[in-house]
Amino acid sequence: MIVLGIDPGTAICGYGFIDNSQGKLTAIEYGAITTSAKARMQDRLEKIYDNLDAMIKKFKPEVIGIEKLFFGRNATTAIPVGQARGVVLLAAVKNNVEIIERSPAEIKQAVTGYGGADKQQVIFMVTKLLHLIEEPKPDDVADALAVAICTAHTFDNFSGRNNLYSIDE
Repeated sequence: MIVLGIDPGTAICGYGFIDNSQGKLTAIEYGAITTSAKARMQDRLEKIYDNLDAMIKKFKPEVIGIEKLFFGRNATTAIPVGQARGVVLLAAVKNNVEIIERSPAEIKQAVTGYGGADKQQVIFMVTKLLHLIEEPKPDDVADALAVAICTAHTFDNFSGRNNLYSIDE
């Protein structure tokens, strides 16, 4: 099963496609869609949509995971993140792909075993669980892969699949 994890943002939109087969997670492709702060917002959102739409058509994920919108201290960043989330949700719906939303704590819990894990713990476990040679960069990419891992775990629970992942394989 192919899973797409997204860490939405208008400047950097992290994405990660993973394969979840027989309890083994494998990274297929991951990276970031970046846009210029100088570009008009509608052009930035269009770039995110077009790139995601093309990747969804190419890799055909069964499910897309996205982080629930979290209102922290900076409410001004919540609006552009919300706009990017809307574009991601639109790309999913237009391509008939199921969407699973999870909170940051749920994602950290699924990846590290601790919902209050720090950024470095998440990056470390993403690297180990996906057998990556080096840590994914920027952090938005690691976050997207963490969302994909959590989504694979969540989707397994809904479908009754084995959801145990081995680091040693």
